[in-house]
Amino acid sequence: MKKILTFFALALLCLNLNAASVQGNWTADFGDSPEMKALTPEMADMGLANFLSLTPKKYKEMTGKRMTLKQTIQLKAAQKIVKKQLKGDPDIPKGLYIVGAILGFSWILMGVMDDFEGKNWWVNLLLMALCWLPGVIHAFARMGDYYGGGKN
Repeated sequence: MKKILTFFALALLCLNLNAASVQGNWTADFGDSPEMKALTPEMADMGLANFLSLTPKKYKEMTGKRMTLKQTIQLKAAQKIVKKQLKGDPDIPKGLYIVGAILGFSWILMGVMDDFEGKNWWVNLLLMALCWLPGVIHAFARMGDYYGGGKN
């Protein structure tokens, strides 16, 4: 049991460290991927909305230079990375949430998803302590809050 708990704690820590927020200098918040490093200064200086709507034709109108095929692919890959992170993907994959809920670790998962703020995680902890089944039901009832379809 101790090994399983340690494994889940480490997995949650790794997932939580990979979560990125979008604020301030937007290019610095999207990691050190080769696609993000390949952005030209013009692309990095424009606003986020303008970058997401940038096409090779608009880039040529803006700079007077034509993008190579490699630059076009890097631009599209960088736009895809930014859109994915802006979409607000949850910190924890849905499958891991379901398995964790069944194994009784849903209160930890809820805490990580809420940054241990709010009441969901401690209510779930109490329900898990009383009896396993109410905690699992509560975890599945609140799953919509984290994976869409529910009200926050």
